[in-house]
Order: sequence, then C-alpha cells, then structure tokens
Amino acid sequence: RWVGFDGMGPVLPGSGQGLAMEFTAIDYSIFALLLVLSSAIGLFYALSGGRQRTVQEFLLANRSMGCLPVALSLLATFQSAVAILGVPAEIYRFGTEYWFLGCSYFLGLLIPAHIFVPVFYRLRITSTYEYLELRFNKTVRVFGTITFIFQMVIYMGVVLYAPALALNAVTGFDLWSAVLTIGLVCTLYTTLGGLKAVIWTDVFQTLVMLAGQLAVIVVGARRVGGMARVWHLAQQQGKISGIDLDPDPFQRHTFWTLAVGGVFMMLSLYGVNQAQVQRYLSARSEREAKLSCYAVFPCQQIVLCLSCLTGLVMFVYDREHPLAPGQRPSSSDQLVLYFVMDVLRDLPGLPGLFVACLFSGSLSTISSAFNSLATVTMEDLVRPHCPGLSESRATLLSKLLALGYGLLCLGMAYVSSMLGPVLQAAISIFGMVGGPLLGLFCLGMFFPCANPTGAVVGLLVGLAMAFWVGIGSLLQSMGGAGGVPPPNGTAIPPMGNLTTILATTALAPTTAPHSPTGLEKFYSLSYMWYSAHNSTTVIVVGLLVSLITGECRGAAVDPRTISPVLPRLLCCLPHKYRRRLCCGVAFPDQVRGPTPWDTHTQSGGSVPPSCVPAAPPLLCPRRTPTMRMPW
Repeated sequence: RWVGFDGMGPVLPGSGQGLAMEFTAIDYSIFALLLVLSSAIGLFYALSGGRQRTVQEFLLANRSMGCLPVALSLLATFQSAVAILGVPAEIYRFGTEYWFLGCSYFLGLLIPAHIFVPVFYRLRITSTYEYLELRFNKTVRVFGTITFIFQMVIYMGVVLYAPALALNAVTGFDLWSAVLTIGLVCTLYTTLGGLKAVIWTDVFQTLVMLAGQLAVIVVGARRVGGMARVWHLAQQQGKISGIDLDPDPFQRHTFWTLAVGGVFMMLSLYGVNQAQVQRYLSARSEREAKLSCYAVFPCQQIVLCLSCLTGLVMFVYDREHPLAPGQRPSSSDQLVLYFVMDVLRDLPGLPGLFVACLFSGSLSTISSAFNSLATVTMEDLVRPHCPGLSESRATLLSKLLALGYGLLCLGMAYVSSMLGPVLQAAISIFGMVGGPLLGLFCLGMFFPCANPTGAVVGLLVGLAMAFWVGIGSLLQSMGGAGGVPPPNGTAIPPMGNLTTILATTALAPTTAPHSPTGLEKFYSLSYMWYSAHNSTTVIVVGLLVSLITGECRGAAVDPRTISPVLPRLLCCLPHKYRRRLCCGVAFPDQVRGPTPWDTHTQSGGSVPPSCVPAAPPLLCPRRTPTMRMPW
C-alpha cells in the first residue's frame, strides 16, 4: 500500500483510499506488448535478409548499419534499468551534484571517436581482443577475453535483477518469474536475430524509455504546481548543488570526481568495451562509426537530464504527499517505482508504460551482453583452436553460445540480489574490471615499447589493486556501526534485505562523519575514480615491467595497432625524444610503400612475431622530400 494524504490527515492502509499497487489490465497489456514486439523484431531478422546464416551477419550485421540506429543502440546498451532506477534515487537523496557527470560525456565520446574507433575499424576485426593478439600475443588476448567475460556476466546479473525487483515491489508479481520472463525473451530475440535484431530492438526500447520518463516528469510536475515550482522548492531544500571544486578524490561526488573520473568510466564503456565496439564495427564505414559517437552525445545529455528531473520531481512530490511512517520502501532502488505508481495511479496504462520503460532498459543491456559475450567466446576462445570450423557450424555455435549466456545470466541474477544499491554496485563493477581493461588497451595503443609480459603483469596487478580497494571498502563498511556503508565507497551490505540504506542514510539524523586514516582512507576512494586509478595502475606497472624485461622495438610492433594520434601528440618534442618514445615503430604515414606488416597480413598471417629487443630502425627519420611527416 502507498499511503498519502487526503487533505485532512494521513490515509491509513485498509481505509479504501490511497494507492493499491496493482496493475490494471491495460498496464499488463502494455508490458506484454513490449515483450511481443521485441520478440517479433528478432523473428523478423531471423527470417529475412540472409537469415543469420553467416558469422559476419549474426555478430556484425554484415557491417551494414547506419549511424543513427548505431547511436541509439550505443545509448541503450548501458542506459539500463540501473540508471532509470538509480539516478533519480541519487538525486532524491543527495541533490543534483551527480548531474555534473554530463561534463564528462564530451571527452568520453570524442576520444573514442578519434582514438579507439579508427584503430579497431581499420584492423577489420570482429572481437576487440583480436587487437591484443595483433599488438602483443595470444596470451594477452586470452587474459583480456576472460576478464571481459567476468565483467559482463556479473553486470548483466545486476541489470536483469533490477527491474524484476521493481516489478515485485510495485505489483507483487513474483520476483523470479519476472527474472525468467526478461531473461528468456531477451535470449530468444538475441539468439534468433543476431546483432541486427539487437540494434533495432535497442532503437525501439530507447523510444519506450524516453516516453516512460517523460510521462512521469510531466504528470508529476503538474501535480506539484509545475516545473518552476519544483526547481524553486528543491533549491529551498538545498537539493540544487553548486560546483564543488574540492579536488579530494576521497569525496564521493565533486565536480572533479564526476567530470574527470567520469571520463575514464566513459572510456571504459564507449572506448574499449566489446558491446560498444561491436556496434562501431557494424557501421557501414568508419565515418558512420565516428558519427554515431557524435550523435550519442546529445542523446546522453537528454537522458541524464530526464533522470535528474525525475529525481527532483520525486523529492518535491514526497514533501507535499509524504508517506506514513513505516511505509517507505525498504530499498532506495524501489523509490522510483513507489513514486511512479502514486503519481500515475489515476491514469491507466501509464504505470505499465513506465515499467515497460524499465524492462526496455534491461532488455537492451542484456541483449548486448549476450551478443558480445558470444562474439568474444567464438572469436577468441573457439576459432583459434578450431581453424577448420565451417561457416555454418560457426554460426550455429555462435547462436548456442548466446543461448548459453542467456541461461547463465539467470543464475547471476540471484547473485545480484545480494549486492548493495544498484547504481553504485553496477558502476563499481565496471570501475573494478573495466578500468584495468581500459589501461591494457591504452598501454598497447600509446606505448610502443610495451611488451606482452608487461601487458599481462600490468593487467593482473591492476585487477588485484581493483579488487583490493573494492573488497577493502566492503569489509570497512561491514565493520562500521550497523553495517552502514561509508558514503564514498562501493559498499555492499551484509546478507539480508537488499539494503536498508534508505532508512539509515536518507531518513536518519546526520551524525558527525568519521575521519578515516591510513588504509581506511585508501578504501574511501570515490567509486567514480576506480576506472582512472585502475587503468593508470595497469599502464605504470606494464611500462616498468616492459622496461625491465626488454621493450618492444621496430618490426616487433604492427604500426596499425598504435594510435595514429601518437605521432601528432609527440610533434612538439625534440627529434631524439620522439625517436626514443616511438621505439622504432615505422608508422604508415612516415614511409612510402608497403610495410613488412602489410606483406605479413596479405600472406595470411595475423599474429605478430614475439617482442624481442632489437636494434631499432630509425623511427622518426629526418625530413626528406619523399617523406610526409605527421608533425
């Protein structure tokens, strides 16, 4: 029961007034329509065109997609129920500080468009981790693949569990029945329709997400006197945050934490994550792939604004229509749904639209995870060991892998039920695992001297550091009073009800904060800095180990695997430093005619020789009339 005010006092449960949190037939119809249409898109692409008979069509949509559907798919892939539930709750509890994350979107999308996309697209690879074999060796590729599989399997469990939890809290619909419904429908259209079905369902589900959020904002703001009044009251209550320029990385949210730390988080998502890179590679040209990065920027800003405005409307509405004591949600992740069902209770169909909005976010993210996991498993783990696999068998095996990951996702949803607040838990997983992967790719693209040994050791140390900080934060939170997590950490509460943080953080009186010292202070690092901290660890350790064990030089490095931006970044340095930093790599722009790597590739080779110290050829040769120098 949702308990409100009828103008004379609190409305009590059982009084016949207030909101019974039950779906109507119209609500269930809208929700069912979402599932039916998503499945229909998968069936359409399974029965049309090439009918998903080749690996290229199933995993890369025949590299035929335009920039707009790719951009909307990029947006939907990580604009999941996690964000739809988590961001408004974050604004409701802590104010609009989180809104400054939008400042990170510019560099977080510009850098992938001009640094990562050109390298991946020009190599004509299918899996991102093929790059690691071209740049280093097969061992590094396998380590990167396994790390990515671990990251995505955990994350898709969180994303699957979140909307099912919300539906259970609002309608009483069985939690695990909801989990099965989402998981099976998503597995169906992903397995049948391939990447093309995934991208076009993402487009459809993005529109549903935007419609659901807009409906809540418009109706909610109208019920409290308009958006201007919402902003005014939120400002009076201190929910409109100013720019906090405190550089302390141990503060949970400041301008620098969000705007700078957020760039690294965005790079780990939009720069090197297989789910996103696969969409770039499905574009019909490199130009279309870059345009998709530009197009997703305003879409990201719009979605962030909608989520933040939902949180402000929710805060003001709660002040004017408060809940009775003891009736508040047990988890901050349920705040949005309770608010939505109260605001939209007199408008049949709109509660169903918003829950469809949540499920759209979940479906889009999970389907991307299934497809990308099937891709990396097929290309990085199966094909290298089965070189004689026929095209038809490879396609069938790719579909079976997508099906298998769909079933695995259902099991991971149970594990996710033991995580803390959904938004922070999900971002923390990406920071803990995505950060080291970002560091590994940056090590390869920007440091020609890095060798395979340095790459493997750097990745392992980065992962160890990531989990050390993450688990340390967990243990610190469990050792605190009542198990309440620290405001800066990635807290995962002890066993029991998902979380009681809402009651202890949002409703309880504020106490004097404890000032941590030593390792305790280190464990209080803001979760928004995890990606930056862990990627930097990989790069530093990887470079040190490479210098100790013998750096790569000259012909040992395929120049196509080095970012074309690197020579331009070094153009202002003296000649001898440029030559030293580039370690003898002859970029295609620096010499005329085919390179040894072009001959190696044309002859059927795809893996570079092992990196061994060698006398470097002249990398940055002196300017001559026959050479075009990038600087």
